[in-house]
Amino acid sequence: MPKLSVVVPMHNVESFAESTLRSLANNADPDFEFLLVDDCSTDSTPWWIDRWADGRTDTRVIRHETNRGIAQARNSGIDAARGDFVTFLDGDDWYGPGYLAELVSRVEELGCDFARTDHVQATGTERVIRRPPAPARDIVMDPRDGIAPPHMETMVDYPFVWAGIYRRHLFDDGGMRFASELRTAEDRLWIWRLHLKAATYASVGLHGVFYRRGVATSLTQIKDSRQLDFIPAYDMLLKELSEDREAERFLPKAVRTYCAMIAFHLGKVDEYESSAAQRLRREARDALHRMPQHVLEETLRTIDRTRSRLLGRLRDGRKAA
Repeated sequence: MPKLSVVVPMHNVESFAESTLRSLANNADPDFEFLLVDDCSTDSTPWWIDRWADGRTDTRVIRHETNRGIAQARNSGIDAARGDFVTFLDGDDWYGPGYLAELVSRVEELGCDFARTDHVQATGTERVIRRPPAPARDIVMDPRDGIAPPHMETMVDYPFVWAGIYRRHLFDDGGMRFASELRTAEDRLWIWRLHLKAATYASVGLHGVFYRRGVATSLTQIKDSRQLDFIPAYDMLLKELSEDREAERFLPKAVRTYCAMIAFHLGKVDEYESSAAQRLRREARDALHRMPQHVLEETLRTIDRTRSRLLGRLRDGRKAA
């Protein structure tokens, strides 16, 4: 059985497929397997996948006959994974040589359920290192302590699932799958669930995964209703937290982040398609009323004045109506 399974969802990434796949070759190891998930690409991505995978015993290709989204593409890879550990790479990103071997070595030394890593944000020729907001490095910690407090940037604000490695037992019995009904924000919900479920984690300083920022085909660049999936994502989170043994500890962080997301999207609402902009205003207003109101009141009292007034007006406007 392999030591590591690398799940790589790919959909219409023909411009980047060659460099992504070459980076896998630069990390090949007899103990690693690569699971390439073609999510019904309509460009030359399947050709690149087949060309690269031909004759390779360390690679399996999984194909979706319809486009099912990145959440389900990752789930298909998880379901097929046989490794002791699982990690992810998006189809337009890449690894530095030798990164995966070092990643496995570090998590084995630490003996924790999962480890999060730095990543290199690549915008054109510019490179910027982004680090997980963990309280310590190379020390095994409680994942629940990585969630709070609400007023600080914490590990649940670092939603890059590919900047990490996860023990296979976390996925057993169908656990830790991505919410396939979400087209965006699936990573944010997944990271919260990870920190609520796992027993141990660590943050390690590796700079071998490169995130290609500003790609035109990226879901972060879309301006339609798919951007609004952060609303059902955080609704699911609040429901799950309300049933958690530490609900009062974590609800303030979830509500504060939800409010920050609403304010962020409202701040660029004029960039969205008209129908999506209308939906955003309506659904954001309704979301504020679904939140636990005592937590929301405290959030509006403690966040900055600009966002507090924006969200307060939005909420109160529905009451007036």
